[in-house]
Amino acid sequence: MKDTIKQKIITFIKQDEKIKNFKTPEPVIESFARFVIDDLFYPYVDQLITKVDGIIEINPTLTEREILEKATLNIVDFLNASAASIRIFDPEKRMLISYGSCNRTESVREAAIPYDNTIAGDAIKKNETILVSDINREKRYIAKEKAFLNGINSMMAIPFTIPKFSPGEKDTQGVIQIYYKEKNKIFSLLELRTAEMMTRRVGFVIARKRIIGLQRQNETKERITKVLFDKLAHRETIKMRDVFKLIIPELAKIITIQSCVLFSVSPDGDSVILDAGYPEDDGHHGVGIQFDMTREPYFGVLINRTEPLGSTENEVITSSYILIKNPQRSNLLSPETKWFSINHHINSILYIPLIIDDKVKYFLAFDAMNEKEEFSEEEIEILSFFGKELSKAAKIERMDDIIHDFKNPAIAVAGFAKRVKRLVESNEKEIDKERLFRNLDILIKETQRMQDMAMSLHVEAKEEVVDLTEVLLRRCQINEEVIREMELVNIKSEIRDIEKGLWVRCYPLYMERIFDNLLHNATNAIQTQGQRGKIVIRSYKELNRGVVEISNTGEISEFTRDMILKGESRGRGLQIIFRLVNLMNGKIELLVKDGFTTFKVSFSLVKRHR
Repeated sequence: MKDTIKQKIITFIKQDEKIKNFKTPEPVIESFARFVIDDLFYPYVDQLITKVDGIIEINPTLTEREILEKATLNIVDFLNASAASIRIFDPEKRMLISYGSCNRTESVREAAIPYDNTIAGDAIKKNETILVSDINREKRYIAKEKAFLNGINSMMAIPFTIPKFSPGEKDTQGVIQIYYKEKNKIFSLLELRTAEMMTRRVGFVIARKRIIGLQRQNETKERITKVLFDKLAHRETIKMRDVFKLIIPELAKIITIQSCVLFSVSPDGDSVILDAGYPEDDGHHGVGIQFDMTREPYFGVLINRTEPLGSTENEVITSSYILIKNPQRSNLLSPETKWFSINHHINSILYIPLIIDDKVKYFLAFDAMNEKEEFSEEEIEILSFFGKELSKAAKIERMDDIIHDFKNPAIAVAGFAKRVKRLVESNEKEIDKERLFRNLDILIKETQRMQDMAMSLHVEAKEEVVDLTEVLLRRCQINEEVIREMELVNIKSEIRDIEKGLWVRCYPLYMERIFDNLLHNATNAIQTQGQRGKIVIRSYKELNRGVVEISNTGEISEFTRDMILKGESRGRGLQIIFRLVNLMNGKIELLVKDGFTTFKVSFSLVKRHR
C-alpha cells in the first residue's frame, strides 16, 4: 500500500505542468514523496485511528447523551473545529431536540428547533451531510445572532442513525452539527469524509450500548422470573401483598428501588387501597388507607384508560405504564400528592398496572427520590416486565384456586353418576323415576357449576339475589355425597335451626365455593382426628345480616385460631374462603367452645324484588 501511494505521489509530481518545468531530480522527488507519506500522511492517519478508537472505546455504561458528547468532542478535536451540538429527531412533535454539546453552553442553543426548513432537518431528510460556508448568508440557520456572538461562522451538519432492537420501534435519527470560526470556509473532501466516518462510529457505540442493555435486561428478567416463581413454588397459596413483600426486596438487589407501593382496586371499582409498601420501615406508606377513585386523576387514567396514550412535557402515558416526569406540574396528581412529593423529595413516579382478566386489579407505584431524577428506559422496561410477571402469578393463583375447588363437585358427580347407573341397570320392573330424575337433576346442576367455575377464569361473575339457606342446603347435600363416596362412615352431618328467606346480594358461584370449602375443611378436620365426629349446620337472621354457621367436633388451639383469623394459614381452602368473603363484603368469625370449632360467616340482607 505504501509503495502504491508513493508511486502515485511521484507520478503526480512528474506530470504536473508547474512542477516538471523545474526539472526536479528523481532523488528529490522520491524524498518529497517519502516526506508526504511518513511526515504528513502517516501522522494524520495515526491520529485519526487514535480518535476513532477513542470513540469506539467509550464506556457503554454511560448514558446515550454522555456517549454522544464524548464522541463529538473527539470529532471536534480532530477536525480542529470550534464546537458541536447534537440533536435527536422527535417524529411525534416533528422537532429536533437538543441532546448535548461540546464546547458550547446550554444557553447558546435552542432546546428544540423545527424539523422542516432547517439545516439539521434537511440533513436527516436527505441522509447526507450539509456544508455551510457562511452561516450569516444561510436562510435556514435561524440563530444567527447567537452564532455571531460566539464567533461561529461556518458549519457542517452530519446525519446519523441509531438502530432500535425492540420490535415495533423505529431507528433513532439525529444530526451532529460541527461549527468553525472561519468565514467562507472551504471544506475539503478529506475533511468531509473523515467527519462522516467518525460520526458513523458514534452510531456504532450507541448500538453496542443498546445491545449490552438488552442482554442485561434479558438476564435481569430471567432473574426476576426465577426469584418470583422460586418464592411462590414453596407456598400453598399467595396473596398479592405477600408476593410484594417476598419479591420487592429481591428485586431491589437486582435494580435500584428507592420506594415502592402496592395498591389494590376494590371489587366495585369505587376505591383504591394501599396494600403494602417498601421499605417497610419507611413509615410514610400508610398501609391500609383507602382512597376514593376521584381522589387522584391518575387513578382513572391508569385503571379505566380515560386518557389517550401519548407523551407531554410532564407525563408519559402508555398501555403498560404511566410516568410522571414532573410531579409538581403534572395534571394527573392531586394537590395532596404533589405536597407529599415535595415532603419526600420525589422527583418522578412510575405507575405500572397489574392487569388480570383484562382489568386492572392492582397497580405498583415506584418513586425516584433525592439524587435520582428520573427512571431510565431500561428501568421502565424491567419494572414493566416485573408487573406483567406478577399478573401472570395472580392468574396462576386463581387457576389453582379453581382446581382446588373442583374436588368436591367432581367427587359428588361421580357418586351421583354411579347411583343413576345402578338405577338404570337394576332388575326392578319399574324404575324409581322420581329418584332417577332427582339424581340426574343434581348431576346436571353440578356439571353446570363445574363449567361455570372453569368459565370464571375468563368471564367476570355476575351478582344475583339468592337465599343464603338454599345455597347452603344444596352444598350440604353435595358434601354428604362426598362423605358417602369416600366411605367416611365416622362422620355424620346434622342440620339444625335452619331459617329460610335469608336474601343476600352476592356472586352465587363464589358463595357456593365458600360453603364447599367450609364443609370440606370441617370434614377433613374430623377425618384427621381419626374419631367419630359430627358436622352441624345452622342458618339464621341476626340484626340485618344473614348468618351461616358450620361446626365440626374438635377444638383448635388459640394460637391456630389467631393464625387463621390473621390470614396466615397455609391452607388454600381457608385463603379462598377469606378472600371471597371479603370480596362480597361479608364477615367471618371463628368460635371455639363446647368441643366444637365453628366458622360463622354473615352477609348483609336485602329485600327480594319479585
